[in-house]
Amino acid sequence: MSATIQSIEAILVDIPTIRPHKLSMTTMGVQTMVIVRVTDSDGIEGLGEATTIGGLAYGPESPESVKLTIDHYVAPLLINQPADNINTLKVRLGRVIRGNTLAKSAIETALLDLQGKRLQRPVAELLGGAVHTHMPVLWTLASGDTGKDIDEAMNLIEARRHCDFKLKIGSRPLMDDVRHVAAIKEAVGDSASVRVDVNQAWDEATAAKGMAELQAAGIDLVEQPTPMKHFDSLVRLSDKFHLPILADEAVADATDGFNLAAAGFGGAYALKIAKSGGPARVLELAAVASAAGIGLYGGTMLEGTIGTAASLHAWSTLETLHWGTEMFGPLLMKDDIVVTPLTYRDNGVELPDGPGLGIAIDEDKLEHYRRK
Repeated sequence: MSATIQSIEAILVDIPTIRPHKLSMTTMGVQTMVIVRVTDSDGIEGLGEATTIGGLAYGPESPESVKLTIDHYVAPLLINQPADNINTLKVRLGRVIRGNTLAKSAIETALLDLQGKRLQRPVAELLGGAVHTHMPVLWTLASGDTGKDIDEAMNLIEARRHCDFKLKIGSRPLMDDVRHVAAIKEAVGDSASVRVDVNQAWDEATAAKGMAELQAAGIDLVEQPTPMKHFDSLVRLSDKFHLPILADEAVADATDGFNLAAAGFGGAYALKIAKSGGPARVLELAAVASAAGIGLYGGTMLEGTIGTAASLHAWSTLETLHWGTEMFGPLLMKDDIVVTPLTYRDNGVELPDGPGLGIAIDEDKLEHYRRK
């Protein structure tokens, strides 16, 4: 007889960041994670994580709403259900709960981790097997201060921790942002790739001017310059410039990916387990993108180690990550709640080994940072 799900716990965890992290819609000084623990009738525990950016500043789910959804809606649906058929459990959730992809991602991750531990196999193997065990990771320069950002970039290049950088722009006047970005690109030269993330802050006219300036400055990629629902703007801008566009908020799942590609978009998609509803779900979007000739990028919601590890297990199964990954979330936080942190080296990160996610909770740290 298969084991059944006995308990589902959702825990709010608040960890300060190493510095203020400035985006177009907010500035973060603390990251809040929802850590999910699913335990089966044999006592095996699976870990998951749901994390967003800046409370409700980024999207419709907040950490507090994710916890409420899991406690009051997800748990009653899954308690006493067989733990081993993850597809059946996902269908059960999907029929009763619309949207709420962050909560669903945390649950799918925890179920995969549990299954991997039961079978003594890594999550990547459950998803088809790892093609890569070391993946490139960029760093986001988001202090907002040009001099500080240049110093930070130079130190990271010298330490071989990162050689690709992303700049968060869109909160200041256009030309102020352009000058900031151009100065950083000039400072690092050909030793590093520089990309920008506008986080939907521009209208199409502003984006056209901004992309012309950024293209001239040697920037490699522009992420989500216009609002998420303005598909036509992304298509027109991708036609107009040879500077590639990375669609992020516009592309949550495989249906979005198909519709944007069918409309004529040429660029890349930011894959995020949180947007799609879990590690297995995000690979559906990756398959659509690959079929359409769209580039792939392993994106983050600034998750901690658990969510980052889950993402890495998914990204490891992809043959080509055209634009690498941005799985630096744990490095942005002052502390961690796991026994063994991820290994960042040679401008990238190692896929954790061991069964499931390959991650274990540090109970003392979890208790220290959990919201009382």
